[in-house]
Amino acid sequence: MNNTMTIGGHQAVIQFDPEIGMFRGEFLGLNGGADFYADSVAGLVAEGETSLRVFLEMCAEKGIEPVRRYSGKFQVRVPEGVHAQAVTAAAARGVSLNQFVQDAIEQAAR
Repeated sequence: MNNTMTIGGHQAVIQFDPEIGMFRGEFLGLNGGADFYADSVAGLVAEGETSLRVFLEMCAEKGIEPVRRYSGKFQVRVPEGVHAQAVTAAAARGVSLNQFVQDAIEQAAR
């Protein structure tokens, strides 16, 4: 089940909030919070477009870059045994541990 949608060229994750009986959308990869609520897919699209437009207008007014930039670096903590297995699997494939992890993340993110 895919719980994301693209609105205005930006990805948003969608979750159901049982407390209010509505779907909540939150844009990913922006330099600030831009969320929206609706009770239908059509409503999510409309509310998402409005939320994104307001967010982008505010960024333009304040001279803020709206899209978050990523460095490409992050630290991952795994159990010692998983680390050892990953080193072995990477060596067996003839790649670095970094390349092995990058390949696994790319495959899982598809």
